[in-house]
Amino acid sequence: MPQTPRCSGFQNALEIMPAQGKCTVIVGCQWGDEGKGKIVDVLSEGVDIVARYQGGANAGHTVHVGESEFILHQIPSGVLHDGKRCLLGNGVVLDIRQFFDEYDALVKRGIDLTGRVGVSQRAQLLLPYHRMLDKAAEGAATTKIGTTGRGIGPAYEDKAGRRGVRVIDLGNPERLAKLVDSAKERVCRRLDQLGVGTGELDAAMEEAMNLGERLLSLSTDTGPEISAALRAGKRVLLEGAQGTALDLDHGTYPFVTSSNTTAAGAATGTGIGPTAIDSVVGVVKAYTTRVGEGPLPSAFEPEMDEHVRMLGGEFGATTGRPRRCGWFDSVLSRHAAQVNGLTGIAVTKLDVLDTLPELQVATAYRMPDGSVTDTFPADTWSLSSVEPVYETLPGWEAPTGHVRRLEDLPTNARAYLDRLEELTLAKVEWISVGTKRNQIIPVD
Repeated sequence: MPQTPRCSGFQNALEIMPAQGKCTVIVGCQWGDEGKGKIVDVLSEGVDIVARYQGGANAGHTVHVGESEFILHQIPSGVLHDGKRCLLGNGVVLDIRQFFDEYDALVKRGIDLTGRVGVSQRAQLLLPYHRMLDKAAEGAATTKIGTTGRGIGPAYEDKAGRRGVRVIDLGNPERLAKLVDSAKERVCRRLDQLGVGTGELDAAMEEAMNLGERLLSLSTDTGPEISAALRAGKRVLLEGAQGTALDLDHGTYPFVTSSNTTAAGAATGTGIGPTAIDSVVGVVKAYTTRVGEGPLPSAFEPEMDEHVRMLGGEFGATTGRPRRCGWFDSVLSRHAAQVNGLTGIAVTKLDVLDTLPELQVATAYRMPDGSVTDTFPADTWSLSSVEPVYETLPGWEAPTGHVRRLEDLPTNARAYLDRLEELTLAKVEWISVGTKRNQIIPVD
């Protein structure tokens, strides 16, 4: 039987295809605010592309460069490294006005963004009526979710309802006008039901729409761009916002965000296949914090809560709201290791614990019925009534902010990290001991 000839074009493509690059996902393993911005900033030095895969302007990554502080809400923190390509994927809901406020502020501070920032043509736009609806709905709700009021939920609702406006729609004025007019009519009816006026909406919408042409000039198709970069042997970092416990499917529902914050969302949120991802680094704070509503099983007593909040500067980067603080929760971190498929973890803010004489780690939960579990329960409401089972470890009562090698950490600090590694079931790869770029300890 004659052999079927192979397509010569396909064969030639295979012969010239370069080596595969490397793709890493950075994901939060608690309720957000774990210090992902610092870790992404540090790792960005060694990559070519940094891409954000979900969320919106409700997230805030704080990065310190020398004596300067940058708070980034939508643009990936890799932007602070010269020459890095920074992308916002299709899984993002883009607040067009906030985006350009942030973009222009970076340029004003001397960051050259020429040709460096790209926004997915498939990304959904978060428009002024989403913000108005978010604030009105949260204000009228009996059970508060604790949203930031930035319009994230309503924007994702429009996306799921197949009535959203995408970046690509900005290039079709007729279609754009129909989508926007329909949305405004629908939202105004709802706001009227909630007793909220819409007098400022038209002016806000005009301001946003006037930025459309500028946004189109930055638009790209992130999936093909990232895939091509990987085929060319380049290195890619995918960053998420919020954390695992705020994931729409795997978090403490309904006290969650409106997107998939976990590592699987990195593939769908950028347009690449899951097999393109080589590693997943989970970021955990050396203790636990939460902002907004919902349970926090390992919460401190009020006096300790205030003490650690002040030590760690635990106030939201986006809203300034005080974060609730608690002991490290290994039940949650194991859940995060499972749903994200972690290949390693980065432990942040170890230095915040430097002065504490002893530390506790939640290793399991005693449920309301008296049973004990070491897995994270699906029933969010039961989390408000669980009693953490704690293990006590000695503190180190010595400064760590100056340490740059693992072997130079105090013995008890190393023992604490070893225990977190054992309980989380993921290897510690990075340790952050301060806010500055150089306050980082790599673990071989």
